[in-house]
Amino acid sequence: MAIGAEGLIQAASYGEKITIVMVNNANFGRTGGQMGLTSLVGQVTTTTPMGKNPSEFGYPIHAAEMVASFKGVTYSARGAVDSPANYLKTKKYLKAAFAKQIEGRGLSFVEILSACPANWHLSPVQALKWLRENMLPEFPLGEFKNVDSPDQSTKEEHSEKK
Repeated sequence: MAIGAEGLIQAASYGEKITIVMVNNANFGRTGGQMGLTSLVGQVTTTTPMGKNPSEFGYPIHAAEMVASFKGVTYSARGAVDSPANYLKTKKYLKAAFAKQIEGRGLSFVEILSACPANWHLSPVQALKWLRENMLPEFPLGEFKNVDSPDQSTKEEHSEKK
């Protein structure tokens, strides 16, 4: 989110006919496990050894919900790969997102919650448990937007306000 947010926001605003897949492991895994914008409150990382304090570092960004708020977005979902059932749902979200892209409907976005055993300093089994107990309550799974066109989204929002 920190590195790609500007491009994501611009692409969503323009309704680019692309699919963006974001893997959320609640830290910067490629830089040694530093705190990221999706790190959880209280989460210990290499840059927050006492746990992430929201008054200093803010709250976790909910990317799928944020992206769903843009008119140019026709699909936004969040899945996880912590269990066979969630894996299958995530696969369904990816198929739906790519179908919107292929049909040229608008921007599609899928956030995938994933474990990071190495930087969480947990075994793979413990990391999946940590994801279920900590990440799933913070980041709800499911589809946040699924419309056929940006215009349909606008009409639906206006009719709800009446």
